[in-house]
Amino acid sequence: MSQKVLLIGLDCAPPELVFEAFLDDMPNVRRLMETGVYGPLESTIPAITVPAWMSMMTSKDPGVLGFYGIRNRTDRSYHKMAVANSRLVREDTLWDILSVAGKRVVLLGVPQTYPPKPVNGCMITSFLTPSIESQYTYPAELKQEIAGLVGEYMLDVRDFRTENKDDLLSQIYEMTEKRMKVAQHLMRTREWDYFMVVEMGTDRIHHGFWRFMDRTHRKYEPGKYEHAIRDYYRYLDREIGALVDLAGPETAVAVVSDHGAKRIDGGICVNEWLVREGYLKLKAVPERPTPLEQVEVDWDNTVAWGAGGYYARIFLNVKGREPQGVVDPADYERVRDELAERLQAIPDEKGRPIPTQAFKPQEIYRACNGVPPDLIVYFGDLLWRSIGQVGGGAIHTFENDTGPDDANHAQHGIFILNDRRGGRGERAEGLHLRDVAPTVLHLMGLPVPEDMTGRVITGGDAQEGQVYTAAEEEIIQKRLKDLGYL
Repeated sequence: MSQKVLLIGLDCAPPELVFEAFLDDMPNVRRLMETGVYGPLESTIPAITVPAWMSMMTSKDPGVLGFYGIRNRTDRSYHKMAVANSRLVREDTLWDILSVAGKRVVLLGVPQTYPPKPVNGCMITSFLTPSIESQYTYPAELKQEIAGLVGEYMLDVRDFRTENKDDLLSQIYEMTEKRMKVAQHLMRTREWDYFMVVEMGTDRIHHGFWRFMDRTHRKYEPGKYEHAIRDYYRYLDREIGALVDLAGPETAVAVVSDHGAKRIDGGICVNEWLVREGYLKLKAVPERPTPLEQVEVDWDNTVAWGAGGYYARIFLNVKGREPQGVVDPADYERVRDELAERLQAIPDEKGRPIPTQAFKPQEIYRACNGVPPDLIVYFGDLLWRSIGQVGGGAIHTFENDTGPDDANHAQHGIFILNDRRGGRGERAEGLHLRDVAPTVLHLMGLPVPEDMTGRVITGGDAQEGQVYTAAEEEIIQKRLKDLGYL
């Protein structure tokens, strides 16, 4: 039987909060879990908003999609990077398939949908939209309708990396209130078969307030904001309840996140380490920490450089590939293996080992389109972030180069599915975000395209098809063992 589907996305929502710590504060979410199926949802590598949401909505891995983060190299030059937008998405999305099938769709806040493309329904783009002065809706006239409803619509908060916590908290609530008001309006005024709304407030409040909640955080600070995250989840649960009520008892409801969250212990200055170890050569070393893009690099003598972020991307300077490449293609794998081994051996500031992993894209993706990094590095199982700046000489830092940030991303997000037919609150394991699109198609009575790599989640665990390649499975098993789960 075909069902309508309401999919509520909570960017960065971790299972440890939703399924455990905050569950008693979220009665609406709890009811969905108690009569549905739920479980941790494995994210992409890397576990970040882009590419994770589009991997979820296409059931394709980042290599097939051809983008590996919010900013990506556009060619083999050294500093040319661009923000991933909807024009880079060349695989069919869930809403493309539904639109062709004649299903009516409403999309609100889904990352990487700017600039908006035509759909059989309507679309409001996400935080990667330049501003509300841009054309951020489809159809275009929807923009005026939103302005009449909420005034100045908020695509995102102004700056979540700030010490002005009162202002940040106010912005997060205002953004969510406006988004949910628009969502309820569209549910009432549009015909739809598939409704998807993604809230970014969960991500922003984690990055801004995690240290006030987490007693294990290096910078734990109890007091005024220690319940800020919990209170926001309480509020968000009421908004979720309102959407579920509006959707009606025959609509299947899914609540999902693209990745989780965890504390940050510190940062590894990856380019500073590459300089110290002789892989990266600078023509002049800056006296204070400086972004690599602002420093003159001696490319003729540089073997590798890196990009910062919640994870590191390492690029090798290969002869015949990069303009001033020095690594002979015949030595490529040897150098890459050497770098991976040495990066994984970087300790914390006290010399203690941290469980760093270096992934080769060719081993974890089905293809490597676009310009992939040569290594993707998770420092300390994502308890440490990558810092791209050079200068100052320190390998470890406890200040973020882009402003205050309390949390990093974690590999598992959340998945809750309630098809409103009554269930027994079953916890599922082994779920991957690439399972979401096939599952929605199955609920809506449509066939799953053969090139989708996820499985249909029907209860207990995912069914039909394969989630992981053999190489991915080996990496995941090793990670679980390293973390003590196996």
